[in-house]
Amino acid sequence: MNILGRLGGALLGGSFAVFGSGAVRDPAALARLAGPALEEIRKVVPLPKDDELLVRVNGAVQTGAGAALAIGLFPRTSALALAGSLIPTTYAGHPFWTIEDPAQRKAQRTQFLKNAAMLGGLLVVAGAGRKGAASGTGISAG
Repeated sequence: MNILGRLGGALLGGSFAVFGSGAVRDPAALARLAGPALEEIRKVVPLPKDDELLVRVNGAVQTGAGAALAIGLFPRTSALALAGSLIPTTYAGHPFWTIEDPAQRKAQRTQFLKNAAMLGGLLVVAGAGRKGAASGTGISAG
């Protein structure tokens, strides 16, 4: 991997490691925020009822996979794990479509779109070939 790829992995993975470790250490506020979305998800997926446990598990995935991506360890697998954790995080944490106040709705939409951009970056990493070419994106290492 070239220097830009290493820097990108460190920035992308490092941010997940920081946010994930916060969720592991102090899940209460995030669990309250995620509660309504988790109830909706439980209608189709059998999840434990302990929202704080789910936030901690998600945080642990983000911490571990984020750290791995940051140091270049199994980058494709790490990126897929992070992508998998980011989708429910974004759905639960930034449901802008449910907010009526225009300013709050705009702020949550911005956060949602930032997460979508991070998801895009993770998918580019996950889709990268063994020599650094991201399949189908036109992006290559050299």
